Amino acid sequence: MSVDTPRRIVLLRHAKADWPQVSDHERPLAERGRSDAPVAGRKLAETGIGFDLALCSTAVRTRETWKLAVQELPERPRTVYEDRLYEASLGELIALLNDVPDEVSDLLVIGHNPGMHALADALAGRAEGDTAARMNRSGFPTSAFAVLAFDGSWKSVEHGVGSLVDFWTPHD
Repeated sequence: MSVDTPRRIVLLRHAKADWPQVSDHERPLAERGRSDAPVAGRKLAETGIGFDLALCSTAVRTRETWKLAVQELPERPRTVYEDRLYEASLGELIALLNDVPDEVSDLLVIGHNPGMHALADALAGRAEGDTAARMNRSGFPTSAFAVLAFDGSWKSVEHGVGSLVDFWTPHD
């Protein structure tokens, strides 16, 4: 696969989490999260993107979101549970994307805010229609996802490299 291959990154924020007396990493999904995650999965399926790889934070709420959402996809992509996604800074998220193998054309990242919003905002040098305005107005709520497109190697991912082509939230 050429390094100038068109690529897509989909950034999915985990579904609504509960606040029981456990560590932040161990927080499970709330009832609303358990109902929103499959809806997000159906909307991901409607994009028509055939994910080559899914990177999912190791936090309980992201793993539960992915378990519910992936059941709605036509094919289950290879999934890597990635410790570096939990509490990652923007720089750490970009470094993680730079490590993605170039055989991957379409990547799904299941993570947390403020990281997912910051990453989508940083990568989007351009935006189609009102996608950027909608994303920034909404604040990237739980179960929301952004779709970004770019050309080039994963090692070339940096600020402004992509185009924000879609943004979806479950409670518009």
